[in-house]
Amino acid sequence: MCCGCAVGPSYQPPRLPAIAAYTREVPALNAAIATAAPASPQRLRLGADLPGQWWTLFGSARVNALIEQGLKNYPDIAAQQAALRAALEEVRAEAGVFYPALQGTVGATREKISGASIGPGFPGFISNIFQANVNVSYAFDLFGGERRALQQLRAQALAQNFTLEASYLTLTSNIAATAIQIASVRDQIATTRELVAIEGKQLEFIQRRLAFGSQTRDDVLLQESNLAAVRATLPALQQQLAVAEHRMTILVGGAPPTGVRFEFALADFTLPRELPLSLPASLVAQRPDIQAQEALVRAAGAAVGVATANLLPRLTLTGAYGGESPKFANLLAPGSNTWSLFAGVTQPLFEGGTLRARRRAAIDVFHQARAAYRLTVLQAFQNVADTLTALDNDAQALAAESTAVAASKASLDLVQRQYRDGAVNDLALLAAEQLYQQARIADVKTIANRFTDTVTLFQALGGGWWQRSDAGTLIPRQREDGNNAEHGP
Repeated sequence: MCCGCAVGPSYQPPRLPAIAAYTREVPALNAAIATAAPASPQRLRLGADLPGQWWTLFGSARVNALIEQGLKNYPDIAAQQAALRAALEEVRAEAGVFYPALQGTVGATREKISGASIGPGFPGFISNIFQANVNVSYAFDLFGGERRALQQLRAQALAQNFTLEASYLTLTSNIAATAIQIASVRDQIATTRELVAIEGKQLEFIQRRLAFGSQTRDDVLLQESNLAAVRATLPALQQQLAVAEHRMTILVGGAPPTGVRFEFALADFTLPRELPLSLPASLVAQRPDIQAQEALVRAAGAAVGVATANLLPRLTLTGAYGGESPKFANLLAPGSNTWSLFAGVTQPLFEGGTLRARRRAAIDVFHQARAAYRLTVLQAFQNVADTLTALDNDAQALAAESTAVAASKASLDLVQRQYRDGAVNDLALLAAEQLYQQARIADVKTIANRFTDTVTLFQALGGGWWQRSDAGTLIPRQREDGNNAEHGP
């Protein structure tokens, strides 16, 4: 009866768009590819859940170790953990308003009083007053304003919890994707250097033929241009590698000193054959960004209740009991006790329209949060749809590139046999080797895209955080404040 009712809108989950599938047609992802493991077909498992540590599906122990290191050392994770602890402490602080507030007061006053204030000719004197009181106050939450405030803080803490999960997912995805990028660029650099060597040999061959008069100066200049063009691609690749390694160093919580190298090759990774694909109805509950935005909708609705309660009366009960005496020894003696009891009702009468304007603003913020929630849901479905389409196109592109690599390799093998038999010259052999190396570079890029898009799909599906035993609790058991360590929530 003391708590009464809670004004403001009761929370209702926002309406979700009626989406039964991510794309018009389920991507096949199984184009006929007759090559090694990175080009193997993938299969979607509709309705299956991602594992909590999805990155282990790529079979790289070094990536697993880097992710574990990043989760311990990356500053943003520590920042989000601290923000969550602060949000939970705010919840605990607000919960205290539902209990009576007790205050103890002990005071001593010594003053000289003028006798003139008592009567003409009355001598002045010095007075000592000792006081000890216990004050108790309690504000009745008649219209639920404090309960709405508590709901708002709890929703904000929940939003921060899922923001932490989103940071966790972003970090793990970035580390996995960066490792794949490093592997791809390293493979491209190695293949490009082989191609430079081939172009150099071809230039030497043309220069020798020029000396015998069977080639023209234009042929030499053309080959020099080809060699320079291939060499020109190396600095850009080396810059990509340096940037990716610097990024990886930061992601694992370090600084990018000179000389740091992350040795990866695409052959170190295993392409997941089975791709768990959550149902559209489940995606909303699995994406941490959606859950965070829904919590903000809850907080905005509770804020409307707080603003509404501020328009209504407040009932406060205050009491005090203690003693007062001119001598400290008699402070608790019979006859020295004092007490008081006060009950009051406060009703805003005129605030210049401030309180009503704040309530209207809270309602507008609530509608804004609901609209942002709907947009977040739609963008999540778009992320999954885009990634599924990309994976399907990756499979088709890889089928074409694999065919090109196989054809160029078969052509090279044939030319090599012909060269050994004396049927073709050095120039034909070098041209076949050049074509094969170019096909390999394109194949490396396509394989890397497939690995990266697989990581992106796992990220778009929410990363499987709900499968972890520590979901939403990435908070150290202890924290240090100054020289003191206290248990975290």
